[in-house]
Amino acid sequence: MVVWSEQELSTINSIFSNLDYEDIGPKALCRCLIVYPWTLRYFGAFGNLYNAEAIKSNPNIAAHGITVLHGLDRAVKNMDKIKATYAELSVLHSEKLHVDPDNFKLLSDCLTIVIAAKMGKDFTADTQATFQKFLAVVVSALGRQYH
Repeated sequence: MVVWSEQELSTINSIFSNLDYEDIGPKALCRCLIVYPWTLRYFGAFGNLYNAEAIKSNPNIAAHGITVLHGLDRAVKNMDKIKATYAELSVLHSEKLHVDPDNFKLLSDCLTIVIAAKMGKDFTADTQATFQKFLAVVVSALGRQYH
């Protein structure tokens, strides 16, 4: 079980309460797909993804980026039971979608970059440490079915 301080809980809630999901979600997913092009293999049904511009303008990618951020809401609302909260999603990604669990970490890194750019100087080292702790717990929970 992960122990969260009051400051960490406050930081996570503050980050998510100020996020523009329609902006951040698509940007993070696009960055992941462009920087790590092998991750595109999971999005074959999303249409034209042949170059960076096609990825950035693809409405299916944008919608999925928003879905991912809303999926993180589940963790924010269940900070003391993130592994249980993501048990079903872990099974889905492992057994049905066959997503390489390393891709969760790649996406979390891209999300961190996009949020850091958006927050600017407010994304302090302490904020980053807390946010990356949160994402590490989520990534671990999503990868649980693989172990």
